[in-house]
Amino acid sequence: MSAAADSPWNGPPEFIDLLPDEVHVWRAPLSVSPSQLQTLAPILAAAERQRAERFHFEKDRGEFIAGRAMLRTLLGRYLHREPSQLEFNYGASGKPRLAGEDSSLRFNLSHSHGIALYAFSRDREIGIDVEQVRSNADAEKIAERFFSAQEVAVFRDLPACQREKAFFDCWTRKEAYIKAKGDGLTAALDAFSVSLSPGEPAALLHVRDDPREVSRWSLRELEPGPGYAGAIIVEGNDWRLECWEWKWQSDSNR
Repeated sequence: MSAAADSPWNGPPEFIDLLPDEVHVWRAPLSVSPSQLQTLAPILAAAERQRAERFHFEKDRGEFIAGRAMLRTLLGRYLHREPSQLEFNYGASGKPRLAGEDSSLRFNLSHSHGIALYAFSRDREIGIDVEQVRSNADAEKIAERFFSAQEVAVFRDLPACQREKAFFDCWTRKEAYIKAKGDGLTAALDAFSVSLSPGEPAALLHVRDDPREVSRWSLRELEPGPGYAGAIIVEGNDWRLECWEWKWQSDSNR
């Protein structure tokens, strides 16, 4: 399987087919024009549109509509279904799944500061996370609170110039894992360890309550774009990654 660094963000082929040994990741911008939002909003379910209306800021409302419409559009492509007709079930932590016979198609999504990533697989649990890399004066305090003892030790040993990226590499890898597990906010982030040293491949290193978890999952670094960190984790080792770039249809092309 190729790492994300070997998988550029390509324009998708005309026909998309997700094979059992494939994992697809899509990158999409969340900034769309008002006229595009008018086209996208009807794709959402009534409950999603109601949720969009609760956002105080127009920018946040627009990004939510674009993000949910993008998810439904991609799922519709894989399933050859009308995006607006798709139904979801939600786990205890809020992780969505497709309802009914479509449930073998697994997916996960993440967004940060205008970029969204969507991951898809068949019959494999999957988790993805993206974060904007930014200066954080409290990074060490946050690491001490949420990282495992092993991760904190590695983080402290890094030179100051490497800590910023290492922090977000570690954070996205941990977030991807708990999202794949469906644990959400109930997860103890210090109960497992991931790699974070610069140049070290992304990996799940240790899980305190179940060491077998390490061999169950494959963790990979993603390159969402300059100034961002990303990670994906998938059940099993026998899969290959394809990365696609989504571009919204411009108003001039309508």
